[in-house]
Amino acid sequence: MTSELSLQQLQKKVDDYISQFKEGYFPPFEMIARLTEELGELSREVQDVYGHKKKKSTESKNSIEEELGDFFFVLVCFANAQGIQLDDALLKVLHKFETRDKDRWTRKEE
Repeated sequence: MTSELSLQQLQKKVDDYISQFKEGYFPPFEMIARLTEELGELSREVQDVYGHKKKKSTESKNSIEEELGDFFFVLVCFANAQGIQLDDALLKVLHKFETRDKDRWTRKEE
């Protein structure tokens, strides 16, 4: 399933999905709890693949991609509920890194 969508298009797609339900978006603190939960699940997958603590045979096998997708979905829901455009937010952060932190890291030689 490869289709290139902009962040705005993805946010609209998530909003269209959530908007079909009476409940709508969760309240902010519940969304943060969901983000925390999804980050924990992502962390568990990373630990299983790259860390020393492997999963037990009774634990379900998911993928880092799947868990990252779950985390991103909840992040998009949170942004939508707050009226935040993720592309604008990301560009602001990149600008900050490119200006404030421009000499912070060792650049690769060309």
